[in-house]
Amino acid sequence: MMSIPPPSQPLGNRILLVTGAGQGLGRAAALAFAAAGATVVLLGRTVSKLEAVYDDIVRAGGPQPAILPADLAAAQDKDYDALAHTIASQLGGLDGILHCANAFAGLSPLTLQSIEQWMTQFRVNTVAPFAINRACAPLLKGSADASVILVGETHGHAPAAYWGGFAVSKAALEAYFRIQADEWSDLPNVRINLVIPGPIRSPLRARTHPAEHRDALPSPESLCPLFVQLMGPEGRDTRGQVLSFRP
Repeated sequence: MMSIPPPSQPLGNRILLVTGAGQGLGRAAALAFAAAGATVVLLGRTVSKLEAVYDDIVRAGGPQPAILPADLAAAQDKDYDALAHTIASQLGGLDGILHCANAFAGLSPLTLQSIEQWMTQFRVNTVAPFAINRACAPLLKGSADASVILVGETHGHAPAAYWGGFAVSKAALEAYFRIQADEWSDLPNVRINLVIPGPIRSPLRARTHPAEHRDALPSPESLCPLFVQLMGPEGRDTRGQVLSFRP
């Protein structure tokens, strides 16, 4: 019989997948989820970064996490199916996904952007969340209370000059989100929301605004209470929403 988690662990007994878990927002969220009692599946491209997050979780006394190395820029259908199979066989289920993985080719005029850059950004920023959600849908539907969170971007919501393929891929992510939310609207146990973080102290922000005073920005950890709430029982009534975060 499943135990009831204490109030200090609102995500107790939950298994959550975090993409882009090796750094920035994904890393902060993975640590917060583990601190709230969740077993976290750490997905990213760089194994050494995932191992560092793994060690931090174990050192803090969190449930033992799992590591799933993946190159989302090159993944095919079979790779996503294998990912879902691994989670099912090794962990027995899945209760939520936070999509933090990002590909960013840099700021430049459209005339200087390549097809390869656009394709990589689309594969990581748009296709991967769709493909992971599709492959893991049977697991999510088998959960008593499943939550999926997509991380959008300000320039995907309001495109501007020089953001090019990155902005377009994030705008496409928001379009995908609305379609998926509509298709899941009749599932009482599965919900999806999109969070637009705004400026935060992240590796991506350091690349887009290299001269900015980083200490003046909110930390990735400032978003974690919202992520924990959306993943847990308090978030059950929040579904199909675009949530713009302002610290």
